[in-house]
Amino acid sequence: MSTPAALVTGGATRLGRHFAESLAAAGYDIALHVNRSRDEAELVAEGIRAQGRACELFACDFLQDDVGQLIEQVSQRFPNVSVLLNSASAYEPAPLAETDLAMLETQFRVNLFTPLLLTRHFANAVDTGQVINIIDNKVAYHQYPYAAYLLSKKSLAEMTRMAALEFAPRIRVNGIAPGVVLPASQRTSDYIDWRIDGIPVNHQGKPDHLVQALHYLLSNDFVAGQILFVDGGESINLVGRHSENYPG
Repeated sequence: MSTPAALVTGGATRLGRHFAESLAAAGYDIALHVNRSRDEAELVAEGIRAQGRACELFACDFLQDDVGQLIEQVSQRFPNVSVLLNSASAYEPAPLAETDLAMLETQFRVNLFTPLLLTRHFANAVDTGQVINIIDNKVAYHQYPYAAYLLSKKSLAEMTRMAALEFAPRIRVNGIAPGVVLPASQRTSDYIDWRIDGIPVNHQGKPDHLVQALHYLLSNDFVAGQILFVDGGESINLVGRHSENYPG
């Protein structure tokens, strides 16, 4: 009963899986949120249990279900839950001119409303704890081809700072903004090389880079309300136009 626990949303696949497994390796029992990736979640849970940690699956559809019930269920099973990691995300690219209400509702509900409500209920359920929101280094840009997604993630970054103020010192709230780490499967090698060319450190990131960032935020109790960009400096590679780089 004294073992700390973490709730990881979207923990069955991609980065969420790496976060869940690393937290288990660090001694946390894992409450693994799942929606459609049930088979993948079972495999993750099996691996975590093999490490000697408890892992339970908690189903919740963020487009339909009451997320307050998720926190209640997790708190009942894991009374020592102390970490909420909001990793679940909805992504559908479209420029403003092609963005409709349904697209806005889906991406804002999953990417902003759900982390906000989970944070609220988590803060009511625990004495002390930490919230880590997984954002995106795209929040440094104004890439209108991803209008609804990017606006929701920009809002999540602002919510992270706001929540850090409201819930301190009892709960620390921070965020991680990944760069080129796990590109979508449809991305070509030429595209990845092109992206890497814009990264100052000149290489792609690995999930371990994000795991290290997670554990830094968890262990450093003097960090609050920060968005840690783990992107090799890509988001600051904005020299802009001036007289010395004018090609004319």
